[in-house]
Amino acid sequence: MNNIKTNCDVPALWLEHKNELRNYIFKRVKDDDLTNDILQDVLLKVYNFCMSKSGVNNIRSWLFQIAQNTIVDHYRKKTNITHHNELSEIIEEDQNEAFHEALNYINPMLEFLPQKYAEPLRLSDIEGLKQAEVAKKLNINLSATKSRIKRARDLLKAEFITCCNIETDKQGKIISFEIKESCEPLQKFKKEIRK
Repeated sequence: MNNIKTNCDVPALWLEHKNELRNYIFKRVKDDDLTNDILQDVLLKVYNFCMSKSGVNNIRSWLFQIAQNTIVDHYRKKTNITHHNELSEIIEEDQNEAFHEALNYINPMLEFLPQKYAEPLRLSDIEGLKQAEVAKKLNINLSATKSRIKRARDLLKAEFITCCNIETDKQGKIISFEIKESCEPLQKFKKEIRK
């Protein structure tokens, strides 16, 4: 619990994130009035949470998780089957969105790895070559290729843990992805892709 920080300046949090939260909610419910109602519920939940003097690790992810839960709660109150289908689509869309955002950073993170590991992984996992084809292309034996790909995956995972805040659901699917402020190379890349 030592990493937990409290930041419950609700007006400042709300000013910083309100528009992004509104867009997030509207994209999922596609109705202005419902968006405003859900946004109001999110604000109340944030306020109540802050009044309990609890702390959170990642404020942005926390706010979006509250928004997501509030949307889900809204649809769960509906008993109509079509709403159940909409709920499943919303949950799946959020998982896909976080996953696709994480994918944007794989190539830049491969540059953090030694070339002898990065290249076999890129050829195998990004370009989709079979490991035997990778071995032939790089002129190394299959056993070394498999070993380098496995090692590269471990190194890449370690880079993700070092540079990113990633939250997963019980099935291991990514539900939230954010670059840590301390990871300057990815922060720089993030600014470039958002221009």
